[in-house]
Amino acid sequence: MKYYISILFFFLLISCSINKKKYGEDVYFYSNFPREKEINGEVIKLDSALFRYPFRIQVDGDKTIIMDLHAPDYYGHLFQYPDFRYLSSFGKRGDSPTDMLSINNIRFDNHKVWTLDANKNELTRLGFSPSCDSLLRDEAVTLDGDLLRPLDFVIYNDTTFIIPDYSGEKRLCWVHRNGKLMNKIGEIPSANEEALQNARPALAQVWRSFLDYNPNNGVLASVTQLGEVIEVYNLKDTTHVVRIGEHGEPEFRITGGYGVPTGIMGFSDVQVTDSAIYTVFCGTTFKDIAQQHGRIPSGGKYIYVFDLRGEPLCKYILDHYISGIWVDEINKTIIATDVNNDQPIVKFRIG
Repeated sequence: MKYYISILFFFLLISCSINKKKYGEDVYFYSNFPREKEINGEVIKLDSALFRYPFRIQVDGDKTIIMDLHAPDYYGHLFQYPDFRYLSSFGKRGDSPTDMLSINNIRFDNHKVWTLDANKNELTRLGFSPSCDSLLRDEAVTLDGDLLRPLDFVIYNDTTFIIPDYSGEKRLCWVHRNGKLMNKIGEIPSANEEALQNARPALAQVWRSFLDYNPNNGVLASVTQLGEVIEVYNLKDTTHVVRIGEHGEPEFRITGGYGVPTGIMGFSDVQVTDSAIYTVFCGTTFKDIAQQHGRIPSGGKYIYVFDLRGEPLCKYILDHYISGIWVDEINKTIIATDVNNDQPIVKFRIG
């Protein structure tokens, strides 16, 4: 028995050393969480039916915004918080110069709101009206043409945005507030040598990631929409850590120059708080999605929590499928969007 355990331990060491050699020194692997807990959600009743696909939620003080990814009329909806009393809508869908063609994310910033429209290659800043019950367009920033279809952004400081690089050249772009590209950093942390050599744009496409940044601790987190990879950049001490879960990096095949997913749906949202990194995780395979013909609900049933260096802390198992989250650590609650229900806002209590 001792001999068997020694042999097993030996092969585990060999496996870990191969992975390290394959991926690099700043890449680590996880397969479980030290804590797991099932939690039930409380549906918050809204007095208005506004949404087609409520994908993101952001809260700032006594205001919350819910972003509708496939909105028929308006992409953003402003509510009072925490009672979710409807105030107004903004980001009209349309073709005029002040309308939006798409929405990819929203961010609060010093009592202002920024939105990203990838189809117009534009960031728009909105300010609150004097009565604080509506948002008015202040300015639009056209992004540099060298940025290949930006799909997410975070606000780094008063002069700089951070946007993922989908050219395949680097991982992240530093963009000036005037829209000009200033710098690119990082590499796609993939072990797919063939794609790194011959298909970087397709590789960057399947490595699409969602971002969040907390200026209080300087931590920027990036999570992959496919596969199970979380990257943690500490922009104060310039460290970078990659954590890969049991489902591995994004899997795909190349068809017509594009990356076609073949593995799993991964993360759908991330928030860096002052003490941890919260993510929404799905884990459903594309094979199951195809076989179920749309019967699998959209979103994920798990919230994965990591520390500020990406070490796994807790896995919450939910009774709802959710897409976006906003975490209130002080009151130990998570507000989430559930695109599968007519009442799409759910509150979970954690702790």
